[in-house]
Amino acid sequence: MQRTETLPASYLASFNEQPGYLNFASFGPPSQPVLATAAALMADAAEGAVGVSDRLHGEDARARASFARLTGFGLENISLLPATSYGLFQLAFGLKGKVLVSAGEFPANTYPWLRAQQAGLNEMAVMGGSLTLVTPELVAKELTADVTAVAVSAVDFQTGYRADLAGIREVIGADRLLLVDGIQGFGVIDQDWSVADAVVTGSQKWVRGGWGSGAMAFSAAGLERIAPTLGGWTGVEHPSQYDGVVHASRSDAGKFGISNLSPFAAGSFATALELIEEAGIGAIAARVAATTAVLTEKLENAGVDVLSPREDEQRAGIVVAGFPEGNAAQAHQALALAGISATLHGPHRIRFSAHATTDAESLSHVALILASFA
Repeated sequence: MQRTETLPASYLASFNEQPGYLNFASFGPPSQPVLATAAALMADAAEGAVGVSDRLHGEDARARASFARLTGFGLENISLLPATSYGLFQLAFGLKGKVLVSAGEFPANTYPWLRAQQAGLNEMAVMGGSLTLVTPELVAKELTADVTAVAVSAVDFQTGYRADLAGIREVIGADRLLLVDGIQGFGVIDQDWSVADAVVTGSQKWVRGGWGSGAMAFSAAGLERIAPTLGGWTGVEHPSQYDGVVHASRSDAGKFGISNLSPFAAGSFATALELIEEAGIGAIAARVAATTAVLTEKLENAGVDVLSPREDEQRAGIVVAGFPEGNAAQAHQALALAGISATLHGPHRIRFSAHATTDAESLSHVALILASFA
């Protein structure tokens, strides 16, 4: 049963994307508070007053604190990064053993494991096919005694399938690491992230904080077993003691730091995270679930094939329309001409991704346009 939690009017009023925007799985238009934060930080930087650098980089702490609260991990287990891919490379190059990765993963969660394997650091084992859902049953089938970790997306970018992270954790047990690319779900699904040993996400999609920031959260086991192979000068003890001596890595998640991050991006990320906290992830998730259910129903009533899951527990904000005649490009062009933003995935699929602010009229408009292509 879908929840009926109410979103604060102040949250909904914080955004002003154009009607017809259904492309949050690619990029989420930031809120007005995020824009204001970025402008204020840039204005501070432009003045160049004494101590401005320290004040600007204080935004890192604000982002880390909010991310810790939203994920349920301790503050010492949180590290910021400039993008999801940076975090995935940190995981891949810091882990030993054999890692199970789906063949259908977004390339950002494939190339780090491939490059680490090519560097002789670990072994990448591929499971399933390009559109195979990563279920606990699939993982159990592919699991071998030498597998040390499983890497999976919380929400699949092609199908919208929401992985059963708790089920996968139960299958792999406590001794193997569960590594989660959370970017297609974090901020819009009410998820217990603590079942994972590492969660990596970025700011630019569902969080709606713009490009240039993201974060990683680690369990105690993840923090202990994933080495800071790619850690840089900001990831060591006493980084500002320029004494020509190699310093020991930090003991907390800060050991994965490479360099100073953009305070403008970190501040924007922090503001976006705090807006999610204020609204309540449960309320956001409930609104997104209700909206995607309506879109699914309207598409089916229009005769359009829906290729994404129907069950609440298996979906997030993504709805995929199928075009068995191979005319998805023509349909996508018609949508664009009508002011509808979506993602074309080859000749047979269009991906729609709705947020809590998606307007109902746009859903009807999509169905009306696609009816002629069904």
